[in-house]
Amino acid sequence: MSGDRIRGAVAGLAVGDAAGWPASRHRAALHAPWSRRLHRELDAFAEEHRVTTLPVPFALNQPTAPLAVGPSDDAEWLAWTLLTADRPRAAAFRELIGKDLRARVSVRTALDNLDRGVEPPASGHDNPHHFDDAAAVRAVAFGVLGRDPSDDAQVTNAGDGVLGARAMAAAVTTAVATGDVARAVAAALDLLPEGTAIGHNARLALSAAERAGEAFAAVPALDAALLDHVYSYGVGAAQTVPAALALAAASGGDLTRAVPAAACLAALADSAPALTGALTGACGGFEAIPEGWTASARTLAGCCLPELAGQDLMELTKGLV
Repeated sequence: MSGDRIRGAVAGLAVGDAAGWPASRHRAALHAPWSRRLHRELDAFAEEHRVTTLPVPFALNQPTAPLAVGPSDDAEWLAWTLLTADRPRAAAFRELIGKDLRARVSVRTALDNLDRGVEPPASGHDNPHHFDDAAAVRAVAFGVLGRDPSDDAQVTNAGDGVLGARAMAAAVTTAVATGDVARAVAAALDLLPEGTAIGHNARLALSAAERAGEAFAAVPALDAALLDHVYSYGVGAAQTVPAALALAAASGGDLTRAVPAAACLAALADSAPALTGALTGACGGFEAIPEGWTASARTLAGCCLPELAGQDLMELTKGLV
């Protein structure tokens, strides 16, 4: 296993997380609640008065550092998973109950289930967001460790949510071992049955991206193939994992081409860029990621898991390497 590619997978996820527009919204949680309330009021004003100038996260008289380019939720949950990977998964999650944290719907519901005595896999199955990609993000940690993420995934997810986690872990493990994006994508597809939504979408996305010829050119085709723009949240594993596989393949495993393209899929920008970054970072290695991005993305803000504020992701990889 290449140490450079292990670092690349972890840093790549953080870079992709930072590149997506939702990162600044997540990081704005470090500011006082009134600033986010004012943001909502400005958004309502624009709607009411038919104004096309839309508000962005802002600091006013608060520190501006939280709004600098940097990682947010996905990187923090990756770090938490790396730190707790050797523990029984339900027990690790149970320790989060009652803590001040921000998480996906599937994780919030799973914590409520665990608190009521509902154990995995029911904690992930009896869950309105069993299909989301929270476990797929955490699966990057199991991928660099060369482990099966199923026990972790079943705490919060079921169905496509678990399949997406298994596919991401397999792809990252293969990419870290070989640096070959085609083999990494094939390892993921082996775990995605064609009869499932995620398996169908993965093959459809890969075909669409192949016809487009390269990552940026594939963006409209992936939008048409994967997104119906009906549901209010863009974190379904059946969309984000296929997008990451397709863009990684279309870019030849090049993070600098794949992640910007993933960030252009606005509806999937909460996690598709992060998943894409993890896979391509594992293929190309840490040294292939632009230094400016690794410098900006390595330190966690603690916007979702406050106890991780200031944690250096690259320090976490030292034991893995």
